[in-house]
Amino acid sequence: MKNIYTFGRKPAKRNYTVADLQALKGSGKRLSMCNPANEREIRACVDAGIDTLTVWDDQIESAREIAPHHFMGTAMNWGQYATPDEILRAAINCMERGADMYFTNRSYDIVEMLAKESIPVQAHMGLVPSLSTWFGGLRAFGRTASEAMEIYRIFKRYENAGCFAVEIECVAERTLELLNDKTSIVTISLGSGNAGDIIFLFMADICGEDPNPPRHAYAFRNLQPLHQQIYDERVAALEEFHSAVRSKNFPYSKQSITMHPGEQEQLEEMLDKECV
Repeated sequence: MKNIYTFGRKPAKRNYTVADLQALKGSGKRLSMCNPANEREIRACVDAGIDTLTVWDDQIESAREIAPHHFMGTAMNWGQYATPDEILRAAINCMERGADMYFTNRSYDIVEMLAKESIPVQAHMGLVPSLSTWFGGLRAFGRTASEAMEIYRIFKRYENAGCFAVEIECVAERTLELLNDKTSIVTISLGSGNAGDIIFLFMADICGEDPNPPRHAYAFRNLQPLHQQIYDERVAALEEFHSAVRSKNFPYSKQSITMHPGEQEQLEEMLDKECV
């Protein structure tokens, strides 16, 4: 555990620092990353020993309460902020609130702008789903030598822009293996095999919650039937509640508050006198 000051100038401890993640290059060590969507999932990641987390900007405070020492990135949607000034303000705000890294899939200029403010910037390459129309749809990348070289050139452009880490999605494993030691950027593999410095998988894919998971996903458990069972039980409970209300059976006597002994009679006498 390392002692640091956050970007908001608060003393803190972290399981990994930016320097620690950069030192993964060539070490052979792999870290895990997941994207918990709520407090229960954040706590599950902590209890399971997941190394690093990525959360949305509105989760930072609750995530920091539950996982105060985890290296934690946060992200912006592609169109969440339009102008460079808006993006910079949002990134600085997130870092001051406890984030350790800021994700953007906007331009190289945006990455460079953030990096110049010493913000550890994470970018996105390979399959970027929101840009898939430019590549003829959802597909894998780096399966040919020429496309692998283009990925290498993108790495270098990001390096020149000051990028710290990159999520590299659906790239051929051997391509990433050959390129990983040729870039200073921390690589976060999503569907790109075991060659990344950090291996990332979505919570829903890990837990088997998506009925139509992508090819690169692997379900370590199967929560989908449990979710369906919970949904069915929820509907059944609501139907029984609705029926009991309509039949005037609910609230039941055990759920109702009674007057103290003798108080009803006194109230009735008082009302009789008051209402004459």
